Amino acid sequence: MYRIGLFLLTNIAIIVVASISLRLLGVESILANNGVDLDLSSLLVFCAVFGFAGAFMSLLLSKFMAKRFTGIRLVSKPQTEQERWLLQAVTTLSKKAGIGMPEVGIFPAQQSNAFATGWNRNNALVGVSQGLLDCFTEDEARAVLAHEIGHVANGDMITLSLIQGVVNTFVMFFARIFGHFVDRVILKNERGHGIGFYVATFAAEMVLAVLASIIVMKFSRYREFRADAAGAHLADKRSMIGALNRLLSEQKAQVP
Repeated sequence: MYRIGLFLLTNIAIIVVASISLRLLGVESILANNGVDLDLSSLLVFCAVFGFAGAFMSLLLSKFMAKRFTGIRLVSKPQTEQERWLLQAVTTLSKKAGIGMPEVGIFPAQQSNAFATGWNRNNALVGVSQGLLDCFTEDEARAVLAHEIGHVANGDMITLSLIQGVVNTFVMFFARIFGHFVDRVILKNERGHGIGFYVATFAAEMVLAVLASIIVMKFSRYREFRADAAGAHLADKRSMIGALNRLLSEQKAQVP
């Protein structure tokens, strides 16, 4: 969930900044020649360009954001036996998966968690929490690492970015249609766009972005099952089952 959460937050932030900047610069030429109606074709192209740009900027920034906000400590020269084991496990699993060696790091969280991110399957980052390394057996931890490397090998971040680009496009598209409706029908602004258009568009973008994130999370859940299968293949089924049961028992223990 670290990976998806950071990706979605970065994406929404980029879309908001892009939308505000475009409005301030007066770049949004989405009205028809009569200055009254929306040019839906131009609007769709406009939204697609910036929607996919936001998604792929999020992808390119994913490693930087993960490093910045998780407090991860990269392990390049292991200092402890635990770090040596971690680096060796990731090296072995990466070779088996046929991907380049990712950066490896440990982030300071007591909850058992891990993530993988990066724009390129040969230039990824795999992070694991200190809590997971302390609580899981080596076989279980290896299965979790295999799951994350499965995400990288399956190209899940690229696929997620494509889905997010489509979602962004329609969020921006329908938000502007709503803003136009408010400006024309409710506020009775007859030509151009008034402040009501920008306020309504911004509000609609925020609401639609949150709702659209549900679609992305649903898709992500499907890819999680594929990563579980990859983890079972790269490690072994018994270890993968043990890791999932361990995570399940921890979640149950946290629920009052």
